Amino acid sequence: MFERPGLGIAYGYIVAIILAGLAGGALRSAFVGLFCTLLYALGVYLNPYVPVAGLPTVAMAIRALTFISVGVVVGFYASRSRALTTRLSVLMEELRVLADRDILTSLPNTRAFEVAVAARLESAQPFVLLVGDLDGLKRINQASGYDEGNEVLQRVAESLIRLLPSACDVARIGGDEFAVLVSCERPEDASRLASRIERDLGSEAARVTFGWAMFPNEATTALSLYRIADERLYARKILRGERRGVISIVPTASTA
Repeated sequence: MFERPGLGIAYGYIVAIILAGLAGGALRSAFVGLFCTLLYALGVYLNPYVPVAGLPTVAMAIRALTFISVGVVVGFYASRSRALTTRLSVLMEELRVLADRDILTSLPNTRAFEVAVAARLESAQPFVLLVGDLDGLKRINQASGYDEGNEVLQRVAESLIRLLPSACDVARIGGDEFAVLVSCERPEDASRLASRIERDLGSEAARVTFGWAMFPNEATTALSLYRIADERLYARKILRGERRGVISIVPTASTA
């Protein structure tokens, strides 16, 4: 309707080819380029102002090559960009997970555990915070080296995951400290749970002392829960005759 010799409205097909390349890919946009060339030829055939004799010329071949090349180039780089964006998203998610994990034990770290505590507090359901201290890690590091101490920490982490229900939140919150969140209704259940974990860990991993605090019976904030659990932890250490620098390790194939 509007095309005239020398006006060049048909170059607007390139916009469609670019959009096809961005949306599809190199192969699809190449077909779109070829299709646009055919549409251009049809437009010339139907347009009374443009001579049909101009169709089978080198210019038409160059136009077809241009349309297809633009589609291939744009489609290729659009596909590469999408692939890189997807890969970047995966890497960002992996980094986010790593940022919330303890490198040695692969347990959630303090940052992730604070989020878990906040979620428990927000739910307002009764639970117990257990804080455990590995007895005498410093001494084992000095006597046998940090590799041995790291193995002990890894064994404790693996045992905690195996011994506790999957609904529990387990984390390493310090050099020799672990923390657990467990749904619990009664204080006596919390004390029995702490004793059972201590006994089971002592038989297969290492000697660990636990303190605990109940929500909402004893405290209603994260700081108060940590404080009560920590005080109970070290009071129990004294009652059990434990001191920092003393550790009891279950013999393994590497230490026997």
